Amino acid sequence: MTTLSAPFHAADFLGARIERANSATCVGLDPVVDRLPSGLAPNDPNNAAHCARSIELFSCAVLEAVVADAAAVKIQAACFERFGAEGSAALQRVLAQARASGLAVILDFKRGDIGISAEHYAASARAAGAHWTTISAYLGADGILPFLSEGHGAFALVRTSNPSGDALQALALSDGRTVAEAVADLVTELGKPSIGARGFSNLGAVVGATKRDEIASLRKRMPNTLFLVPGYGAQGGSADDVRACFTSGSRGALITASRSVLYPKPAVGTPWQQAIRDAARSFADEIRAIVH
Repeated sequence: MTTLSAPFHAADFLGARIERANSATCVGLDPVVDRLPSGLAPNDPNNAAHCARSIELFSCAVLEAVVADAAAVKIQAACFERFGAEGSAALQRVLAQARASGLAVILDFKRGDIGISAEHYAASARAAGAHWTTISAYLGADGILPFLSEGHGAFALVRTSNPSGDALQALALSDGRTVAEAVADLVTELGKPSIGARGFSNLGAVVGATKRDEIASLRKRMPNTLFLVPGYGAQGGSADDVRACFTSGSRGALITASRSVLYPKPAVGTPWQQAIRDAARSFADEIRAIVH
């Protein structure tokens, strides 16, 4: 007799991973050739294949270093795709290793399209092994729902951490809401059909750590929405800034840091991979301290 496994549900999977890791942190994997450890620098920085190989080796080493203390990894597609076919192939291998490690895998590619194009983008992310993607919400439901197919998840841009986002996201609408609040309400409604056993939908929201004054109100508008929270660390966000992202304990939010983990300043004599491991643990400990 064949036993069928339960259908995949991205939010439930992420919640379980957070519990297993005892960590609500995500490491942003944004490898830059100019910042690689000296031993991994490409022989020819003008050769796409050499660069792709170097960032792949670095990325796989980062995954090994952070898996014990991070719940998830957010892999920036652009860092790989800039190197053409070789970069795209490297991205696929890094995604496969991330998934095999047990981490929740977010493909950070912020696609924004509708119809068959959105369906193709969503299918490509699933085929690559990502559990979640990042997407633009500004085309409405047509640009969002395809990414929730087959139980997979998507984090829609709601309130981003970059300062210039204020020019659009903070604009007041005729009904008194800001643009960001209107998008938050859209995310809440579109996410309701995919709320899982843990109380969160497969449609999450990107809410920047640097927007502390707005986080609490956005949380009220999106009670069943997982927050992906960039802007921590190098961009200025602190543990106190992100406290209101959580609904209770370590539930409801995934705090992400990239540069502060990938490129730490190691103590003299500390191997670079160990320095990354130490940075990932310190990051996780900072978030653990505010959710327990």
